[in-house]
Amino acid sequence: MGKTAKGSALQAGESARRERAPGPGPQRVPSLARERALWAEGHEVVVGVDEVGRGSWAGPISVGAAVLPRDRRVYKVRDSKLLTEAERERLFPRLTSWCAAWAVGHASQQECDDLGMSAAQKLAARRAIEGLGVEPDAVLVDGTWNFVGTGNVTRIVKGDASCLSIATASILAKVTRDRIMRAEAEHFPAYDFDLNKGYPCPRHKAALAAWGPTSIHRRAWVFMDHLPWGGVARFVRPDPQLELWEELG
Repeated sequence: MGKTAKGSALQAGESARRERAPGPGPQRVPSLARERALWAEGHEVVVGVDEVGRGSWAGPISVGAAVLPRDRRVYKVRDSKLLTEAERERLFPRLTSWCAAWAVGHASQQECDDLGMSAAQKLAARRAIEGLGVEPDAVLVDGTWNFVGTGNVTRIVKGDASCLSIATASILAKVTRDRIMRAEAEHFPAYDFDLNKGYPCPRHKAALAAWGPTSIHRRAWVFMDHLPWGGVARFVRPDPQLELWEELG
C-alpha cells in the first residue's frame, strides 16, 4: 500500500473512531418520532422532561422542560451525558432560541434534605412545567418513574438518547445546573465544584474529610455518616420518605 493510500486509510479509521465515541457502537440520534405521534393524535403542546443532579452530594436537583417546534431542527443534539461541557455550552443558546418554550426548575439542597429526594424531584419538575408558560397536552419523561404527575405522561427508558425533546431538556437542565455549581465554586474553592459539580469523586471526598460539609451540601445523605469531621451531624427528617423503589412498586 502506498503512503497516500495508507494515510487515507488511517484517516478514515480515525474518523470512524471519532464518530463512534463514546460507547462501543454508533451513537443513537434522538428523533421526533414520539413527538410526531402525539402531534398526530391532536396533542398540540408536547413537553420533554429530564432531571440532573439527583446523585449529587451538593447543590440543587434540576429538571429541564422543553417544547420543540415542528418546522425547525437543531442538529447535534444528544443525551447531555454524551456531550462535553464545551459542546453543551455551545448548544445552549441555539436550543433556547429554537424551543417554542423551555424552563428549568430547581429544588435546593435544603429542600432535598427537608422533603427527600423523590419529593424534591417532583417539586423541581412542577416548577419547570409552570415555568414554561404553556399548559402541556402531553409530557415525555426519561426513565420509568412519572415524577411530573401532570398531563398525559409517557415514560421512556433511555429517553434522553432516543427522544429529541427529552434530550433537549437534559442539555438545558445540565448547562443551567453546571453554571450554578461553577458560581458556587468561587465560595468553596477546596471542593472543586466547578469540576465535579457536587458529584462524588476523590478530591470531593478528600475535601469533605478535611473541611466537612458546606452550606450547599445535602446533609441528609449517607456520606455524612462516614465523615471523620464531626462538626455537623447528618440531617434526619422527622418523617423519612419511602425509598423510590417502594414508590415504584
